[in-house]
Amino acid sequence: MNMPSLSAAHEKLVASLSPSLRALASRGTIRSYRKNSVIINEGEIGESLFVLLQGRVKVYSTDAEGREITYNVVEQGDYFAEMWLDGGPRSASVMTLEPSVCAVVGRAGLKEHLSAEPDFALELVAQVIRRARAATETAKNMALLDVYGRVVITLEGQKGPAAPGAPITLTQITHQNIANRVGASREMVSRLLKDLEKGGYIELGVKRITLKKKLPPRW
Repeated sequence: MNMPSLSAAHEKLVASLSPSLRALASRGTIRSYRKNSVIINEGEIGESLFVLLQGRVKVYSTDAEGREITYNVVEQGDYFAEMWLDGGPRSASVMTLEPSVCAVVGRAGLKEHLSAEPDFALELVAQVIRRARAATETAKNMALLDVYGRVVITLEGQKGPAAPGAPITLTQITHQNIANRVGASREMVSRLLKDLEKGGYIELGVKRITLKKKLPPRW
């Protein structure tokens, strides 16, 4: 197979990947997306895997009333949209959170990559399992925890709880982001965060939340 020719800028992005993912991305077509572009729509049939070379995307679902739940945020250097491998429709939608660049690898390119690097098949299976476990954990939290409990999981689940004298700052995070992750209204999340700030547990900023100490288990 003839590999697609890449621009110098795209070659630099591909070169920053792990060796196996670099080889996979080299079999794809480079595409750029503006912020808030919907790359994948839930329910559609697709046969492409996306390697994220630059930017961030969210994996989410919405209902008929426009309510949204965010399952995951994929960072640069990872890949997504592998759930078409069973032949079924896309299980979620994907939207860019900032200008992004992806290598879009079709079925033929993926098959050739698996043939050339069979160890990647195990990595791919492990990725699917990790995301299935994460989805199961999300479903369990939604069913068993109240909104405050889900907010705590969202805030402390990224880098762990803060310790006295060792604050943790979360960036690129908004009240709406959290609301989408926990399945609640923005207003409810904002009230909880304001209360936690008054209690000295967190400090709120613009797209930034600083955890100052371990959050209480109940509020």
